[in-house]
Amino acid sequence: MTPQSATRTAGAKDATAAPATTPVERRAGDLRELAVTDPVAAKSEAWGWFEEAGRRAGSDRRAADAELNELFRLGTPASGLDGPMDGILVMTTISAVVDPAARLITRLWMPWQGKSFHAAADRGENRLIGSARWPSKLLWPRYAMRGVSEGLLAFDFETYVEAGKVDPDREVLVIDYAKVDDNPRLVIKSIRDELVEIVPGAYLGKILYRAGEDRYRNLGYFALRKPS
Repeated sequence: MTPQSATRTAGAKDATAAPATTPVERRAGDLRELAVTDPVAAKSEAWGWFEEAGRRAGSDRRAADAELNELFRLGTPASGLDGPMDGILVMTTISAVVDPAARLITRLWMPWQGKSFHAAADRGENRLIGSARWPSKLLWPRYAMRGVSEGLLAFDFETYVEAGKVDPDREVLVIDYAKVDDNPRLVIKSIRDELVEIVPGAYLGKILYRAGEDRYRNLGYFALRKPS
């Protein structure tokens, strides 16, 4: 083999080599490998990742947003969800002015606890603390939340899988509030949550707001996990 042909061969190998993975891809891949042998540890580490990204949003919201967006796009449509799920608001992505205020408010008072799913019926509802009832009356005076032993249930939704609105090349589990007649028209019916599984038992979601005819804007990220 001549030096020139050797160079051409090496170049061809380089051209066909798989591109280097990003740190997010590598970390997600490691978590999925761990989930095969220790699913509890994988779920815990994924949850820690969500919390870590949320904390980082306080100092570098753009980097946290980019990381969570990449992680979301690596997920698969959440499936088989049934029963109560614990939830956290990871971060908002509204604006550089609004996000710090939202972070402060939710640090002091976070009425949202998570969601409950009913797999057989492809539906569910949000779980709220009991003190959310009276503030909600200011926004939705005619909307009735349902009291349960753990707090309140409200804002029912239907679930199904389809392409994401801001990620049309990805399949997601849609959490659709618009299809439920009883939901308030103010804000709630304009929200569309999209959820993906990062590892079994740990899920990352986007909070989308309908800004026009089939136009959506991402307002932030939330996470769900199966209770321990």
